[in-house]
Amino acid sequence: MILYIAEKPSLGRAIADVLPKPHKKGDGFIEAANGDCVSWCVGHLLEQAEPDAYNPEFKSWKFEHLPIVPDKWQLKPKATTRSQLTVLKRLVKQANTLVNAGDPDREGQLLVDEVIAYLGVTGDKLHQTQRLLISDLNPQAVKRALTQLRSNREFIPLSTSALARSRADWLYGMNMTRAYTIQGKKVGYQGVLSVGRVQTPLLGLVVRRDEEIANFQSKPFYEVLAHLATQKQETFSAKWRPSEACLPYMDEEGRVLARGLAQNVVSRINDKSAVITQLVSKDKKQYPPLPYSLSALQIDAAKRFGMSAKDVLDTCQSLYERHKLITYPRSDSRYLPVEQHSLAPLVLKAVSGGAAELLQQVDAPDHRLKSKAWDDKKVDAHHAIVPTEKTANLSSLSLREKQLYLHVARQYLAQFYPAYCYGETTVQVTIEGGLFNTKARQDKSLGWKQLFARQESHGNKSIEKKPADESTSTDDADNDEFSGQLPPLTLGQVLHCTQGELLEKNTQPPKAFTDATLLGAMTGINRYVTDANIRKILKETDGLGTEATRAGIIELLFKRSFLQRLGKSIVSTEVGKGLINSLPVSATSPDMTALWEASLNSICRKETSYQAFMQPLLDTLFTLIQNAGAQLPTALNGLKGQGYGKSTSGKSGYRKSTYRKASNGLKTTATKASGAKNSVTKNSGTKSRARKPLAI
Repeated sequence: MILYIAEKPSLGRAIADVLPKPHKKGDGFIEAANGDCVSWCVGHLLEQAEPDAYNPEFKSWKFEHLPIVPDKWQLKPKATTRSQLTVLKRLVKQANTLVNAGDPDREGQLLVDEVIAYLGVTGDKLHQTQRLLISDLNPQAVKRALTQLRSNREFIPLSTSALARSRADWLYGMNMTRAYTIQGKKVGYQGVLSVGRVQTPLLGLVVRRDEEIANFQSKPFYEVLAHLATQKQETFSAKWRPSEACLPYMDEEGRVLARGLAQNVVSRINDKSAVITQLVSKDKKQYPPLPYSLSALQIDAAKRFGMSAKDVLDTCQSLYERHKLITYPRSDSRYLPVEQHSLAPLVLKAVSGGAAELLQQVDAPDHRLKSKAWDDKKVDAHHAIVPTEKTANLSSLSLREKQLYLHVARQYLAQFYPAYCYGETTVQVTIEGGLFNTKARQDKSLGWKQLFARQESHGNKSIEKKPADESTSTDDADNDEFSGQLPPLTLGQVLHCTQGELLEKNTQPPKAFTDATLLGAMTGINRYVTDANIRKILKETDGLGTEATRAGIIELLFKRSFLQRLGKSIVSTEVGKGLINSLPVSATSPDMTALWEASLNSICRKETSYQAFMQPLLDTLFTLIQNAGAQLPTALNGLKGQGYGKSTSGKSGYRKSTYRKASNGLKTTATKASGAKNSVTKNSGTKSRARKPLAI
């Protein structure tokens, strides 16, 4: 008997639907006509034991116990799902072959692996366990997946990475939460101070941004426009580019702060001759934006529709599990396996049939085209989020579901259009020795951009549809220098500067975080890393948290009253500020956590080991706990937080399991199924700004 162990019932039913019928449905499993069975977990069936399972004394929160480091990690069944674990225990014993059908990510891998290990599977049965990767719950996709089973052993690094992450979260979150909660009580803070490996650096980003805004002092700066005319009285404008001689009067952003200097430039160029000293015209191409990963979709949906990260994730899960219209949503990949290109005609037919509005007044997609998205080297367990072969009935979808489905479908359609082609002209004009620049762009062939050129109404707003990649295109980095249309120009052509115009502007404070920018910060955390050497190490794909956990981490900070919403802005509360200002910089900046995420990804790629990740973490943890005990968190004085109440014994204290819920908001588990060592350390767990005119 083959036993398929799915991550959740919806996936289990999708697998059973393609197995031989008739089916026999049991309590927590489905048996096929050939005797094979499908069962499932209900999320994590196991959870890490609490500290008092290692030592009864750890039930009381005392600083002398810290840091608590298990000598041998323990898992325990979750009380709410114990019956399903019992079902699996019986079926695993009866099965000849096991198939891990967890979701195609590292958490899904570990979730099933830990159950297999906990139930004592060893020897040939463990060695011969297979892996089923399903990203599309439609029957035809599930059938294909069943013909592509792989050895579960290939995914040991993925499971090991998830194991390391879960244990790191437990160790760091539980110990740091206890340490700062205990110290906070000494300054009168009555509440749990949850500290997490990911949540705290994220909170730190928001707090520092809020402080920047609060302390910001606006300064005026000045720009100069030269209004130019040809002999035929065709006009355009160019912007002054200050020379090196102007540097003493500029800020670090290259803005001129001296009004006298800018006014001098204006007076010098009025009614003067100008010469085109540089003229460059280039034909350029912009290739289709890649399909969506979850974070890219969350960022785009926050900008377009004002959806939170959790709204996007929940809606995507519905589109995936209930409607079966998109592939697995918790993906960090924006690429597709080459083999899947053969399905393009079927997917395009489904999209054109169910979402014909996307193709109105545009050329038909060409399924023969193959964009850079198709790249096996950049696809591992899961691929980008794309539409399935199922034709959508948009009228049956909620507004949010329709919006996201159309977004995902449009991004996929873009892969079957040629590049956007345009001409870009850069002009440099010299007036009285000063340089003035302008640029212009002329469309030649819209290609994939025709899909995004229409206006769509969302409530009372009309928003131009742009792909996520376009906003960060390097071609658009100097958009403020782009003019409208330029008249015909030639190198050396003499123009007339009819007027110089002084523009007075003011520096603006950084903007408060929004759902989109906070997610952008998490996925592009290297931009916020303070250490230059660490920033060089981190790759573009590294970030805070994972695709599956980022939405939850943000929501967790709201639930704990560390963050609040003011309109579209996300800002920190007084408690959030107090916590960050009480912690060492290393615990509130993303440097350390970003390196940890990079190491976890390296484990997945077999580039580093479990122990090479855990030992430095433990060394850091011991130092952090020692530092926590050496000073009081005075920034929390007079503040009150959540989580303080009566213990079960009737004495004032911290509620049972608060440390676990406070540590990172993730239901993390640990198992030796990945092949990682089960012992981390032998520690018992009881240690604890114009003067005269300048060249312009």
